Amino acid sequence: MKPARPRTVDEYLASVGSEKRAALGKLRKAILSIAPKAEECISYGIPAFRLDGAVVAGFCATAKGCSYFPFSGSTLGGLAEYLQDYDQTKSSLHFHPDKPLPATLVRKLIKARIAESKGHQ
Repeated sequence: MKPARPRTVDEYLASVGSEKRAALGKLRKAILSIAPKAEECISYGIPAFRLDGAVVAGFCATAKGCSYFPFSGSTLGGLAEYLQDYDQTKSSLHFHPDKPLPATLVRKLIKARIAESKGHQ
């Protein structure tokens, strides 16, 4: 039987190993401190944050570590100069739990995504 999909961010984090849970919990707090009006939700099966109707951030645990998702195919490209030390795809940034994303980088990512989402409304 397939495990039930999480319905809340807390349920998701409870299903993750302790090292990854700590890193993702720290990322969650950083996102909410930058965008305190963001609503937590589950989008595509992972924890996400919605602001003014647009999903502006998300994260998940992976087999190799953790990933951050701006829910945009262009946000990471626009911040490439700050992301050279991270493995990534067009729409996800990968990091190891013992080297969480710095708060200053999370701030840049969130601010860029919010500005981008407001431009598309």
